Amino acid sequence: MIGGMSPHLLVVALSLLAYLIGSLSGSLLLGRFRGVDIRRHGSGNAGGTNAFRTLGWKFALGVALIDIGKGALATWLALRFARADASPSVAMVAYLAAFAAVVGHVWPVWHGFRGGKGAATAVGGLLLLWPWSVPVLLLAWLLVLTGTGYVGLSTVIAGACLPLLAWWGDAAPERMAFAIAIALFLVFTHRGNLQRLRDGNESRFERVRIWRRMFARP
Repeated sequence: MIGGMSPHLLVVALSLLAYLIGSLSGSLLLGRFRGVDIRRHGSGNAGGTNAFRTLGWKFALGVALIDIGKGALATWLALRFARADASPSVAMVAYLAAFAAVVGHVWPVWHGFRGGKGAATAVGGLLLLWPWSVPVLLLAWLLVLTGTGYVGLSTVIAGACLPLLAWWGDAAPERMAFAIAIALFLVFTHRGNLQRLRDGNESRFERVRIWRRMFARP
């Protein structure tokens, strides 16, 4: 059936499928097994950070694996079924699918359009499309997190590194477009964190601020 579609209809179908896969929220699916809707606890967000704060690291790890996995699955399906002999290119279709999965995570049709913030799902797509960027982003995220204790700020800054990596690596247009789109989208989904940071009431993980302890005066 997929093979018989026109190229542009196939792009729409793969993007829609990616959105639906992205709409499967890890925290909400796992929460059902525990009788918990994580959106009613903590910050009210369905992402991994709130999962960690409210239900612990084991639950948060499961959430992260699902959210990363669905981004990778949506991207893999696009790479597998996009037509190499048609326009847009396979790479473009795959990047579109990866972004659609992120959109699905943030506004999940299965969960009342109230989801997470999209970072883990974006990582899933990057693992297939741009794997060497992931350890660089993880390093940037860890440096900011251990310096400030702010998860939201760490995620936004790590996302901002994507366009820089694309520019430094002389990336193809579709990769550059994806990098810019994800960086801007993460700023949008973390706008509440950034506002609370400006207001001075953003939550922080004090225990991970190792730089402060290392360089603190005795």
